[in-house]
Amino acid sequence: MRTYVVGGAVRDALLGLPVKDHDHVVVGATPDEMVAKGFRPVGKDFPVFLHPRTQEEYALARTERKTAPGYKGFVFHTSPDVTLEEDLVRRDLTINAIARADDGTLIDPYHGQRDIAGRVFRHVSDAFAEDPVRILRLARFAARFADFTVAPETNALMKQMVEQGEVDALVPERVWQELSRGLMEQKPSRMFEVLRDCGALARILPELDALWGVPQPEKWHPEIDTGIHILQVIDCAAQMERELPVRFACLVHDLGKGVTPSATWPAHHGHEGMGVKLVEQVCKRLRVPTDSRDLAVMTAREHGNVARALQLRPNTVVTLFERCDAFRKPARFTQLLQATECDARGRIGPGASFADAPFPQLDYLEQALAAARAVNAGEIAQSCADNPQRIPERVHAARVRAVKVALNAADDEDDAAE
Repeated sequence: MRTYVVGGAVRDALLGLPVKDHDHVVVGATPDEMVAKGFRPVGKDFPVFLHPRTQEEYALARTERKTAPGYKGFVFHTSPDVTLEEDLVRRDLTINAIARADDGTLIDPYHGQRDIAGRVFRHVSDAFAEDPVRILRLARFAARFADFTVAPETNALMKQMVEQGEVDALVPERVWQELSRGLMEQKPSRMFEVLRDCGALARILPELDALWGVPQPEKWHPEIDTGIHILQVIDCAAQMERELPVRFACLVHDLGKGVTPSATWPAHHGHEGMGVKLVEQVCKRLRVPTDSRDLAVMTAREHGNVARALQLRPNTVVTLFERCDAFRKPARFTQLLQATECDARGRIGPGASFADAPFPQLDYLEQALAAARAVNAGEIAQSCADNPQRIPERVHAARVRAVKVALNAADDEDDAAE
């Protein structure tokens, strides 16, 4: 019985990065022998055990055989005769197929160290094509290791997998799991570039893929192309260390621009409303969690109003708060402001950049919301005990007055919500 550290722990150590978790492969052992040594079995599809003291995972060396489309159609085989090299060859990328023995010796039969030095993602064997999740994983690694490139032969293999329909067999939960993890990496744009290069983005997120080639007014968008703009926006969210709901809202906030009439381009009047339906469609298909879904829908609908906040009258501002349920959920409203800030700054082209432009709308609207929330709605309700139908109207009016005072706004006539 011999044990080896494998996968990400070895890769990250070679890259000089912190190592969080250790995965182990056990060669020359049976499940009964593992249990006899105190290991606790936890694997469902194949034998995986938890170390009795460290609780780290130890998997018996195994081979696998594809039996059905998608990523669940596999039969696994374990026995003491399976070699380390046979186990490593089934792994996705060469950089993840390096093992380290107890004495520190590296076993690298598929030249992962060479690809780490060359900053290349390369598949270990044609077994890569049997699991479509590996396309998503590689794209996620690209978001984490932004200076790595995809080997041409690996990109060609991924294109082939897309053409053969393997990506269509992915289940929504797994797609969301990988996309959400990629969004939380240091340069999430790389994930979507890789997915687009192999054709997978058009199958997984066709609403997003449709944005490439859609122009925007150069005066406000020096990057012009809407797809490029989206990549800049999500990278801005990553640089500002925003939470996942904000990053996802940034990703899908402009989906409506992909369906505006091309005859009106580069203008996209009404894209916010069109985008809401598309965002809801994406969230339903991928089963996006409620917090990310609700913020994404709100951002698609309201990012234009937030961008114009300094021009909105107090009545319109309070109506915006009401529409966004900001009085009950102020933290989510702040996330809307953060996503819109990234939208405003994710505009970088050959001749201009908005990356460092001020975004006073955030403080402006937070100040207005604080003033409106300070209004004592309960006291107003008590004063309307004889006519409760007037409570919403009077609370609204009091909040408008509070916002006028807080922002030193002109006493304009109330306007309709924009």
